[in-house]
Amino acid sequence: MYAYHGRLEEAKEVRRTMESTGLRKETGCSWIDVWNETYVFTVHDRSHDETEQIYEMLGRLKELVKAKGYAPDTQFAINDVEEHKEQSMWYHSERLALSFGLISLPVNAPIRIKKNLRTCGDCHTVMKLVSEIFRRKIILRDANRFHQFADGSCSCKDYW
Repeated sequence: MYAYHGRLEEAKEVRRTMESTGLRKETGCSWIDVWNETYVFTVHDRSHDETEQIYEMLGRLKELVKAKGYAPDTQFAINDVEEHKEQSMWYHSERLALSFGLISLPVNAPIRIKKNLRTCGDCHTVMKLVSEIFRRKIILRDANRFHQFADGSCSCKDYW
């Protein structure tokens, strides 16, 4: 909350307090079911058998959404050094799951992703753009609600 509102010193103090008391933030992860098998992704995950193809698709997504006018919202990359924020957001778990879904599921099948935490606003924007570019329905269940992305918009009407 502090980092989101630009109060970085307070955010750092909360993190230090959490660390000194042994509290840990829950690791964000996303999962997707493909052909009756569940695949789990964490941020920067490279443990999947198809990591190379997933990261190739991720690179392609980055180019395609930028061509559509995407500009990253780095306020959601609160744990990263300033010059690496934009790059780091591309490796959020839901984007990895999305890339895997795009390469693994038939083009007419919806992509259903679940996430244990609330998705960040930048990933929300990317999901909307990808739904439009690929003409795919993307359903994302995060900690707060279901988001159904189609034709470049979300069922939450950008309120989440």
